[in-house]
Amino acid sequence: MSVFLGIDIGTSGTKTLAMRADGKILASATAEYPLSSPRPGWSEQDPEHWWQASIKTVKAVLKAGKIKPADVAGIGLSGQMHGSVFLDAKQNVIRPALLWNDQRTSDECAEIESRAGGRDKLIEMVANPALTGFTAPKILWLRNREPRNFSRVRQVLLPKDYVRFRLTGEFATEVSDASGTLLLDVRKRGWSHTLLEKLELDSALLPRVYESEEVSGQLTASSAKLLGLPAGVPVVGGGGDQAAGAVGNGIVRQGVISATMGTSGVVFAHSDEVQYDPQGRLHTFCHAVRDKWHIMGVVLSAGGSLQWYRNQLAAAEVALAKKKKVDPYELIMAQAAAAPAGSEGLFFLPYLTGERTPHADPHARAAWVGLSLRHGIPHLVRSVVEGATYAMRDSLDIIQQMQVPVKEVRLSGGGARSPFWRQVQADIYGVKTVTTNSAEGPAYGVALLAAVGTGAYRNIVEACQATIKVVDSTLPQAKARKVYDAAYPEYQQLYRSLKNDFRTIAQLVAK
Repeated sequence: MSVFLGIDIGTSGTKTLAMRADGKILASATAEYPLSSPRPGWSEQDPEHWWQASIKTVKAVLKAGKIKPADVAGIGLSGQMHGSVFLDAKQNVIRPALLWNDQRTSDECAEIESRAGGRDKLIEMVANPALTGFTAPKILWLRNREPRNFSRVRQVLLPKDYVRFRLTGEFATEVSDASGTLLLDVRKRGWSHTLLEKLELDSALLPRVYESEEVSGQLTASSAKLLGLPAGVPVVGGGGDQAAGAVGNGIVRQGVISATMGTSGVVFAHSDEVQYDPQGRLHTFCHAVRDKWHIMGVVLSAGGSLQWYRNQLAAAEVALAKKKKVDPYELIMAQAAAAPAGSEGLFFLPYLTGERTPHADPHARAAWVGLSLRHGIPHLVRSVVEGATYAMRDSLDIIQQMQVPVKEVRLSGGGARSPFWRQVQADIYGVKTVTTNSAEGPAYGVALLAAVGTGAYRNIVEACQATIKVVDSTLPQAKARKVYDAAYPEYQQLYRSLKNDFRTIAQLVAK
């Protein structure tokens, strides 16, 4: 029996699962680790924590699934995108890794656009604008702010690729994750030597780029001993967490879109060709499907807005849920369902941590607008659910404006677990939404890629068709859709009306 491991290096922890070739999950395990914020807006982690968590979870999965080490036929890697691991000549980590949600690099983003000849020229080169989360500005930050450390750098790796290095001894990445560095020529699926020259960065700092199902190395004897596996097990390219999660949800052909409502929200569309938004509101990256691409919009506080509501304003519901031994979100969603569609004119702007798509505005702030004496707790919580979903529609609308077909939206994340929120999403998006039998996310996607790369399937489309099935669908309700279609333009206008106020508020806080 062939078994494939998927390892996902997340921000809060690493998840490993074991999958049979037919897609059946045999076992999974998660190990958490800390995140450091030494200054406001900074976000760092120790790469050693990722490696130790990988060892721990692989061992736990082998034990829980009663898996014979000799049956493990391949390993796939996924992980948080955009992070930066800096290694010296002895292959030691120089400093803690800067993560995707680190905000210190705004000056370096401006420097990149200037060196590239302007924002439009940059988008033409690498299909994306410079954003603080990306890897390239982090490299420039190290050069500008920690020149002594920068002088020692001999290799820059993404988080999952550091774990790959520890597994195989190889410096390698793959196209989907490399797209998020801002240094990849997304069209040609290789490093942009034009941009590297403009930034005065040596291409030798960057690893070799593979396709996502390609074998990038094999377990070394030393790493295999630590994991309890035989040496020589193939490790495939894998994927950045969003592309890998899309593979795990079957988003591998045109017309099928995913909407993942987790802490952040992601609207993800497969594309057979390179397509990018000239305004840079969406990301255009290489897909984990060979010679295909994807378009992606990101909402920074989607499900995170409801989590904030639960943590800050729903203490009574949390206490009652504990007493009843149910999930607090069940009680909160029941309250939301008691209010009518549109929350009687109450809007929630979900910009608790600024916003990426479509505004790229770190100063944006959350707000309730339209409160009246008629509004109660059901309206408050329903407006949060609606506001997060409107924000996801912002991305979906841009995708549709780019003439990308949208026949079906596959839901995942916390927003897919609630029947009420599934219906709200169908009503606001205005299309059929579905859920699948796959709920394991990126780790499952890269296990499938490992199965493809080692010959269990001819390609990832075949693998997804064999293992991933639609299990439930939700159609828009005509009455609710009419309410939301009328309210959505006002939701969009509220950001434009408040944009300058958000910036002023940020300046007041800074003082």
